[in-house]
Amino acid sequence: MANSNKGISKVVTKAIEEARREIGGVPEPPSKGRLKWPIQCTVGPGLEGAIACESQVGFVNGSQGSLVYRGYDVLELCGHSTFEEVSFLLIHGRLPTKTQLQKFKKKLADFRRIPSTLRQLMGFPVEKMNAMSAIRLGTNMMRQEFTHLDEMEAKRDPETAISADEDSIPMEMPPLGEAHAIYEFRKGRAAKIAKSDKAMAEAAGIASATHLIAGTATITAAVSRIREGLMPLEPDAELSHAANYLYMMTGQRPSATEEKIMDVALILHADHGMNASTFASLVVASTLSDMYMSISSGIAALNGPLHGGANERVIQTLEEIDGPENVKAWYANKKAQGEKVPGFGHRVYKRYDPRARILGPIAKHMTGRNDGAQRLLETAQELEKVVIGDLGSEKGIYPNVDFYSGLVYSCLGIPTYLFTPTFAVARVAGWTARVMEYMKNNRIFRPRAIYTGRLNKQYVPLDERGG
Repeated sequence: MANSNKGISKVVTKAIEEARREIGGVPEPPSKGRLKWPIQCTVGPGLEGAIACESQVGFVNGSQGSLVYRGYDVLELCGHSTFEEVSFLLIHGRLPTKTQLQKFKKKLADFRRIPSTLRQLMGFPVEKMNAMSAIRLGTNMMRQEFTHLDEMEAKRDPETAISADEDSIPMEMPPLGEAHAIYEFRKGRAAKIAKSDKAMAEAAGIASATHLIAGTATITAAVSRIREGLMPLEPDAELSHAANYLYMMTGQRPSATEEKIMDVALILHADHGMNASTFASLVVASTLSDMYMSISSGIAALNGPLHGGANERVIQTLEEIDGPENVKAWYANKKAQGEKVPGFGHRVYKRYDPRARILGPIAKHMTGRNDGAQRLLETAQELEKVVIGDLGSEKGIYPNVDFYSGLVYSCLGIPTYLFTPTFAVARVAGWTARVMEYMKNNRIFRPRAIYTGRLNKQYVPLDERGG
């Protein structure tokens, strides 16, 4: 394993060193510490800029171009860690000991086996379904196979959380609500929850998180097999999470290099701040729904083309350009039409996306022996050069994680329709970690909308209305 993995490890290490040299001169922002609520911030449409909660799970430093999980640089984790270890770090808040990691791996291995869920899933027309819809359906079936959450007795007790609506009524008064919000963060009944109940809830959350991290990979691989007219494969207890994912999808044990690359890709996608799918998961969890329903909401949000699917569009774009010699003319035409280039720019990053720093060199390493993929890579590299030359320093437009991930996935044998689901396979770790963190100080989400419609309209009976 060590010898066959040497090549890709060298690629990752070199990418890390280059990234550190470039961002080394950009200072880290000062830590804000615990916030004193309520706070003031500038909020734009879609809650842009709003601060909804505090978190110690992950930090996206857009100005520096870095990504941190629980205080650890994601580049460092890619170089030395595994997806299993990173998942443990995210949901437990610390790196595991050898014994803890072995136990965690054993639980993942056990939880990958979901025979009842797969039997139920095969009863649906999966081959005709959007892959993300099928995976979302599978997580709900997994919920039924392993829990009793659908039974009436399992309904959550509202006494265990701050209510939230009773003190938000004044904020709805026209035109803009009260001058000052009325908060009851420390007066709610949640303060009276017994420590033993909190411990049980945390243990249940960790078990559900582990189950979802393991099971989502099995479901996603099974969906791929079913769509290809093949039977799902049982996971191999001897393989790692990354290797199992590829094996259950393709039917072939991956090489050590392929396993390492898949592992790195999963680590890079494991968490990424308060994005739309993470927010969706937290909103559902805040109502005291359960972990499975919350993660299902995250999957649903990721299904939207404005959040997931960009790496698919990148591949389509590179195929459309049809060679590095056509890049300049293609880009000039797109720019003239005011169209965006898939895989470039990010809502947060104003420097090179750290995830693309790793995936770019990996893509180059993988495409060397594939003429078709090599041509796509050369097209991508020329497109990167042209776009950065035009928009990089002026507007902070650089490649994001999606620009090279599709090329990497293609070389691993992952079909295009499974690019976004693979994103979800990794992101479950971050979703579940953030849900558990938020539930420790839960407050149901209740933003406001400013009413801009008319008032005092008179009702006209149906018979008196004109055409």
